[in-house]
Amino acid sequence: MATWDELQEALDDYTVSCNTNERLRKMQKDWTRVLHFVCADTAETFTMDVRSGEIVSTGAGHIGVPDVVVTTDSETFCDMFWGDLNPMPKYLRGEIQVRGSQEDIMRIDAISYVIWPDA
Repeated sequence: MATWDELQEALDDYTVSCNTNERLRKMQKDWTRVLHFVCADTAETFTMDVRSGEIVSTGAGHIGVPDVVVTTDSETFCDMFWGDLNPMPKYLRGEIQVRGSQEDIMRIDAISYVIWPDA
């Protein structure tokens, strides 16, 4: 089980990684969404605000109306945000649940392939 400090550190690293990835930024330049995350094991929640493909803010709690809701355990979030885990296998096994429009889910799949190309 990850602590909130570990989650925040992983999320901060992920934000830098995504925002400095030119290919990803170009590919997602027209994507503006609010993502809510739920840690199933700790009940921690956090929000990611993406505007024009850039992560502009992250923080504790659910802020705004979500376009996408992602639920899994806190360790999986940390491993995923640190790049130690490609989330696709866990998603396909149902260990990560994603609720949102089909278009948004496809965008998240595309982001996964850019960030974790070898998995």
